[in-house]
Amino acid sequence: MSETKIIVGLGNPGKAYIGTRHNIGFRVIDTIAKTLEIKVKKRKFGAIYGQAEFESKKLILLKPQSFMNRSGHVIATAVGYYRLDLEDLLVIVDDMALDVGRIRLRAKGSAGGHNGLADIIEKLGTEEFSRLRIGIGQSLESSVDFVLDVPNADEQPVLESTVETARDAALYWAVYDIESAMNKYNADRSEQ
Repeated sequence: MSETKIIVGLGNPGKAYIGTRHNIGFRVIDTIAKTLEIKVKKRKFGAIYGQAEFESKKLILLKPQSFMNRSGHVIATAVGYYRLDLEDLLVIVDDMALDVGRIRLRAKGSAGGHNGLADIIEKLGTEEFSRLRIGIGQSLESSVDFVLDVPNADEQPVLESTVETARDAALYWAVYDIESAMNKYNADRSEQ
């Protein structure tokens, strides 16, 4: 484990996607940045990023500026540039398989139908990286239309609270490790 950690939030660039369910990873990065007073405005790797010292670690917040299903190259480039082990990478994504308001941390795993994760797995050549999935629920409409739409009025306050919980979980991961974060943030959420 190195003293540098990268937290990547997935989303789609551009004003048309702000506030959509698919961009919840970006929202978590923005919330972490606000909490730690980090400006996420520098450009490198095909992303915007910011960095700061946090609990004696160098913390890099990264928002790929390619569309989500092509974000793997950006992440692989950043990990290679900083010469990080994959245990120092956390990817934050939306997840239709989880109910709205649920989060799930995992140390590794398949893409689970998420095109952004599939591209990252392909570009890294492994499923062995941590991810934080945020539940956005499912809909009877097309999944593409659903994820690219803004949450309804009932979902908004739940997702706001979930973004804050995801922020806390990501920062906990940065200080400790994925197993500790899973034990703390996955445990009592199974009954909610």
